[in-house]
Amino acid sequence: MSAPKPAMSLEKAQKARRKFLRSLGLTGGVIGLSLLGYIPVTQAKTPRLRPPGALNESDFLSSCIKCGQCVQVCPVQAIKLGEINDGFGIGAPYIDSREQACDFSCDAVQCILACPTGALTYEKPEFLNVRDGARMAAAPILIAKQKDPEPTLNLKERTGVARLARPEACLAVQGKGFKGLARGAAFKGKMRYMDVDRWKPIPLRDHPYDIPLCDLCVRECPIAKAIELRPVKGPDGVERMTPTVLEPCVGCGVCEMICPVEPAAIVVDAQAVWKGGAA
Repeated sequence: MSAPKPAMSLEKAQKARRKFLRSLGLTGGVIGLSLLGYIPVTQAKTPRLRPPGALNESDFLSSCIKCGQCVQVCPVQAIKLGEINDGFGIGAPYIDSREQACDFSCDAVQCILACPTGALTYEKPEFLNVRDGARMAAAPILIAKQKDPEPTLNLKERTGVARLARPEACLAVQGKGFKGLARGAAFKGKMRYMDVDRWKPIPLRDHPYDIPLCDLCVRECPIAKAIELRPVKGPDGVERMTPTVLEPCVGCGVCEMICPVEPAAIVVDAQAVWKGGAA
């Protein structure tokens, strides 16, 4: 017969009791704030940009088991997990493209391959609907794979659409160039530069620019023909070179991350769909 375990000391018992009471208080506080409306329980205040291949939001949240496998395999650590103010999306993967965009450095979209439930998928099941404008007209061509036998990404639907939100702040629209580090020396975001190493993304702060007319959003877009600089006539009747988003845009967010003005002149609208024409 084994010896009886020694009784818990009074000090340990008091510590355990205090820990329990703190946990109980925190739980009660979260529930109370939720009931008062300070913490959104059912849904986040703003749509989240989901990783490539995500199902429609309600289907995605129903399918995702919040395992974090997609986070682990992302080569640029673009994927984060939702916090308490994400409502039912707490623990679900999302991308903050201004901080770190998906640049498809993995080529094969590893997050989809890692997903065990189909919340991220190459091919949506037939019984799930496809929102108008979400389906791609053709498989997007990854610029880094243009010389490969198969240059396309196996994606059927976009996760969002880029939009020139502040044309007045855009350097190209102003006719200005850009010299220096796109996001400054403190920025930690990474990206794949083909002229450096196809398989090793490097920090943006290690890649300075010197260009006569800013075209960073066009220059660094990983998808062929997703965005172009085009002459667009402004309200004053003057034509200015303007970033113009086209149908192949998948909503990766590289344009938003690389934009050197603050706040970004171009952004990605999460879960937005293509509505025809140029954005």
